[in-house]
Amino acid sequence: MAEQTQYEELARQLSAFGAVKRDMTRILPHDCPGGSAAVLTLLGRHGDMRMSRLAELLAVDMSVTSRHVTHVADRGWIERSPDPADKRSRILHLTAAGKEQLGELSRRSSQLLAERLSDWSDDEVGLLIQLMARLRESFDDCRSTLRPPHPYSTEADDVVGPPVPTTRTPA
Repeated sequence: MAEQTQYEELARQLSAFGAVKRDMTRILPHDCPGGSAAVLTLLGRHGDMRMSRLAELLAVDMSVTSRHVTHVADRGWIERSPDPADKRSRILHLTAAGKEQLGELSRRSSQLLAERLSDWSDDEVGLLIQLMARLRESFDDCRSTLRPPHPYSTEADDVVGPPVPTTRTPA
């Protein structure tokens, strides 16, 4: 197990990771802000879904999700169709234009990473991918968490049940 000082340094490095995310955001097309890019990315990764599922994956309120969905729908990147199982719900589906936009987002991201990591070896990039995936897995991809015991709890209170689902997802 790592020492406390290593965990402290890791926490500092993770906090500073915002600079990387900001650079990734700067390369987005002007008509596709981060929330819209996230909608397209999640639909591309997970396929058609209800708005409620998208809100859960985005880890934001339904009203925020609705604004993002309206933005991408107004640009023709997604379609909203009635859910056959529940006519009150809508199923979100990427259009051909949405897939094209998603491809552009992927191209821009890949190009930025290739530029910034040009002095990294293939093995180093592969190791980074492996370690980041492992870190996310250690946090259970942030979608569920076990409730840690309270520091002043009794032994009987320390029984931890099944994971408590949350709506937090990785950025």
